[in-house]
Amino acid sequence: MNGAGLTELYRHRFSRSERERKDRIWAVLCEAYFQRYIRPTDTVLDIACGQGEFIRHIRCARKLAVDLNREVEKNLPPDIEYHCSAADRLEAVSSGTVDVCFVSNFFEHLPSKEAMDAVLLEIKRVLKSGGLFINMQPNIRYEPGRYWDFYDHLLPLSHLSAAEGLSKNGYKVEKLIPRFLPFTTKSALPQHPLLVRAYLKLPFAWRLMGGQFLVVARVP
Repeated sequence: MNGAGLTELYRHRFSRSERERKDRIWAVLCEAYFQRYIRPTDTVLDIACGQGEFIRHIRCARKLAVDLNREVEKNLPPDIEYHCSAADRLEAVSSGTVDVCFVSNFFEHLPSKEAMDAVLLEIKRVLKSGGLFINMQPNIRYEPGRYWDFYDHLLPLSHLSAAEGLSKNGYKVEKLIPRFLPFTTKSALPQHPLLVRAYLKLPFAWRLMGGQFLVVARVP
């Protein structure tokens, strides 16, 4: 889907109030969970950054954001370097310059496993030796029905198939959580920042409500 199509689709999918609520949720997710993987001196790349919910809240030395939807740039603060680029052609990012690459809710939008391979290889190119790749997305094993409720979902992936794809492309999987966050921020629980913080401290709740997997992998 091209940039114009993405703009229209996401304008329809999330109201202004929903986007604001989503941003508050991500502020907690970054502070209470994802920051543990990122050092203050790191360069972090957020692919398919959406409204920048992750990259705006993470603390690091250099922030890079990539998305085909040009409209997201106006919502990003000036400390974020935005590039309008396809995920398999990160021409603005030099090889071996990124410490951590983050991707959330993106691979399910790709047309094929071959397209995913191309993105994984491009991410591997820009990561430093020993760099981390963090991926979170819907898990078709636990959400086989709702997975297809979104018009732009094309590629079915479980935590196991995603991990296998990473290994196939030369990554070493270090952490694999089959059920992490609920399927969508539109879910009934948890949404209030205090509930999100409490949820992150209760892994047993992940096994009950989690519809997205989390995988953390490292390149050689």
